[in-house]
Amino acid sequence: MFGLFRENTKIALGAIKSQLLRTILTVMIIAIGITALVGILTVVSALENTIAKDFASMGANTFSISQYDLSSQINNNDPNRKVNPIISYPEARAFQEKYNYPLSTTSLSFTATSKAEVKYESQKTDPEITIVGVDENFLPNKGLETTKGRNFTGFDVKNNNFVCILGSDFEKGLFKDTNAIDKTISIRGARFKVIGVLKEKGSTFGNSQDLRVLIPNQIARSIFSTPNINYDLSVMIGQKEMIDQAIDDATITMRKIRKLNPVEQNNFGIERSDDLINTLLSNTQFLGYIAWGVGVITIFGSSIALMNIMLVSVTERTREIGVRKSLGATKNTIAWQFFTETLVIGQLGGLVGILLGISVGFIISVAIKFSFVIPWMAIFAAFATTFIVAIVSGLYPAIKASKLDPVEALRYE
Repeated sequence: MFGLFRENTKIALGAIKSQLLRTILTVMIIAIGITALVGILTVVSALENTIAKDFASMGANTFSISQYDLSSQINNNDPNRKVNPIISYPEARAFQEKYNYPLSTTSLSFTATSKAEVKYESQKTDPEITIVGVDENFLPNKGLETTKGRNFTGFDVKNNNFVCILGSDFEKGLFKDTNAIDKTISIRGARFKVIGVLKEKGSTFGNSQDLRVLIPNQIARSIFSTPNINYDLSVMIGQKEMIDQAIDDATITMRKIRKLNPVEQNNFGIERSDDLINTLLSNTQFLGYIAWGVGVITIFGSSIALMNIMLVSVTERTREIGVRKSLGATKNTIAWQFFTETLVIGQLGGLVGILLGISVGFIISVAIKFSFVIPWMAIFAAFATTFIVAIVSGLYPAIKASKLDPVEALRYE
């Protein structure tokens, strides 16, 4: 059986070489469909990997309170979306003071600006730096780590010390050849001593997490005194088994602070870190459906093209089939010969499509700064799809070739 398969493969490769241009065109038609399928699935896998890496460090025992929950932010163009008031500083401070769930730590933070310019000696950055006002609980609650230096202390925050923690990209720019720790930077004329550098986080949805400076809340409030600042609260619970009860307690506390009566809906959002990941990942499934839709349409056309080339091949080699049958070849042998040829062409198209698809996915992932990962599921799906295409496209031509009458086939010109 193996010898027959090997012989059929040799004959198939010989037939492919004799009709090289037609075969290449057919292979490329199949490859286009597989490229679309694998390419989109590769990008989706990279997106999912990026989301998982960005949020998994926060753990399953944290949740955040903000103006809107994630579903509202995703559907922010919905005309029926309820407009929630911002979380003001007095409300955020009141929550910190009143929320005393056991084994919990609460962090208060806000984005002061995303267009700041940072100076060090005679050098300065582009005005694209994000300044975040934070407290001593911000780093552990957000799953952030320092590679150099230290975190803020309660003393730093309470005494409004002019200290800061830098994102990792500053070591590629202002402090490329210098240790940033204990150096002094300037933001809007205020001078800050660098006490730490964050571990690299990469980009989330195109926004760099490494081009930011963390400074104490009160100092950020005094330097960036813009109206209607929206504050965020992040809560970490000591044991993840207590998270549901902790969220219920936080909801009650926040409702009291906002003076909501029992029949009113929450006018703020609460998101668990693990729910946040699941919600984001569920939205990437839509891209997967698009990939399969594009792939199926193109592969359907590939199946027709492959069946057509095999029917033409059967017609052109009718006399050859007659000769082989007259020499003792059985119907099964003839059928396997043409079926093997179809399988080889299909797998060649699949292989080219997989290589092109992974390359396209890699380029897109790098361009939009996603964490690339080899899409093994997409590769398996591509091989399975090309195998099914080969079966569907090769079955009829193979059966037609095997049923040719040897006498009539020998007369064919």
